[in-house]
Amino acid sequence: MKKIKKFLLGRATIVAFAIVVQLSWILSFLLGFRQRYAFLNTIIDLIAIFVVLVIVNKRSNPSYKIAWTVVILAVPMIGLLVYFIFGRSDLTRPTRKRMEAINQKMELLLPKNQEVMEKLAMEDKTVYRQAKYIRDWANFPIYENTTAKYYPTGEEMFPELLEALEEAKHFIFMEYFIVEEGYMFGKILEILKRKVKEGVDVRFIYDDFGCVTTLPAKYYLLMQEWGIKCVRFNPLYPVMSVIMNNRDHRKILVIDGKVGFTGGINLADEYINKIERFGYWKDTALRLEGEGVWSFTIMFLEMWDYINRTEETDLQQFRPEHYQTEPFVSDGYIQPYADSPLDSETTGENIYMNMISRAREYVYIFTPYLIPDHEMIKALQNAAKSGVDIRIVMPGIPDKKVVYWMSQSYYEPLIECGVRIYQYKPGFLHAKCFVSDDRLATVGSINMDYRSLYLHFECGVWMYKSSVVQKVKQDVLQAIAESEEINIEFCQKRPAAIRTFLGVVRLFAPLL
Repeated sequence: MKKIKKFLLGRATIVAFAIVVQLSWILSFLLGFRQRYAFLNTIIDLIAIFVVLVIVNKRSNPSYKIAWTVVILAVPMIGLLVYFIFGRSDLTRPTRKRMEAINQKMELLLPKNQEVMEKLAMEDKTVYRQAKYIRDWANFPIYENTTAKYYPTGEEMFPELLEALEEAKHFIFMEYFIVEEGYMFGKILEILKRKVKEGVDVRFIYDDFGCVTTLPAKYYLLMQEWGIKCVRFNPLYPVMSVIMNNRDHRKILVIDGKVGFTGGINLADEYINKIERFGYWKDTALRLEGEGVWSFTIMFLEMWDYINRTEETDLQQFRPEHYQTEPFVSDGYIQPYADSPLDSETTGENIYMNMISRAREYVYIFTPYLIPDHEMIKALQNAAKSGVDIRIVMPGIPDKKVVYWMSQSYYEPLIECGVRIYQYKPGFLHAKCFVSDDRLATVGSINMDYRSLYLHFECGVWMYKSSVVQKVKQDVLQAIAESEEINIEFCQKRPAAIRTFLGVVRLFAPLL
């Protein structure tokens, strides 16, 4: 009863109920108006056709356009209503302009590192082109003088994260999608409170939707009382809004500008297996130390200024060289990057696609969700057809069953072309990693689904000739050894009705 009561009185339920009530009221009003004035049916149909033509001519993902076209033409009144509330990116134009202004200011502080690029071009022109894409279109440079450490589990990362926090002398920046009260965040919070008293500048961003069931509604105010500068990204209100679709899914921790953490790990106990949810929770993280952390500092400060509508006056104080007396060590080439739904560049997807299409021998993938668009499917299929060893490791125990079943609906067309798919038997795999040809790897927060690739703020680290590359490869192979390989029979043994249903649901995957 307590769980039922908590669910019914929870903020997520209240917000969802309020939005449904608003939608129902608007819909009933429009239906009544249409019954009174029959000519409105023709007008609504004409508007639906016009809106569909506008959607079709937009520079957006074809699957996204098809999904909205089907909805609007099938049920024009409901489709138009939902589209005008939730589906129009042009409603965020002022938001985009504000973020663009911040980005332009911050980009001036990022080095071009042209010498590093020229050196990379001499070593491998193909790899150089990938780095050039990230620099020129995501606007994040490539670095040497940076080391990386890979953590194959949350429980391996956590003690070193606490140790790094303890060593903070000047500032701590944290940006996370999910934060939950418990052992993990409790230990972090103890250190943050103490560091505030020591005079350390502690700033914290959490996504309000990501924390809707894990934190009280105004938890940020409590953190502010403790001296932690805390804000919510995109506060969740019981009001219909297009920007509710855009969430901050990034995981970033920066300490004194010279140490940074990222990956798939949020701040909740299941991520370090302190509690059990969906079996063993398999996740990964990355620690950077050196010049490359500056890009994560810029990412955080961009989001901080965007949320607070402020402008940091002295950004030079956050540079890593201010707090480092000895030269940084190099570990290959390292290029942190961010992806934003407020621009027209799908950076995360393009980096994944480039790694797949340019692979010579293999691409191994960790992803918790497999809901790719047509372009990604074709890239995987074509690479496998050409003899590249494509392996994808998915969860064996789902966290969201509908998404899990939908992901499985993509197995058959991939397996038929030679892609090998595994399900991790010990539990839920939440990692987001690519590794290719013993040369390249990327670790970050980006899932292989529409929300991550098109609607969320995300981040990752692309690496070449780093020691991390082999460690990611070995971790994937270890996970494969603990997984079940999926075959065509697994896909085809499902009842035809279920397969048909999932096929229909897939049509609307971009809207979920």
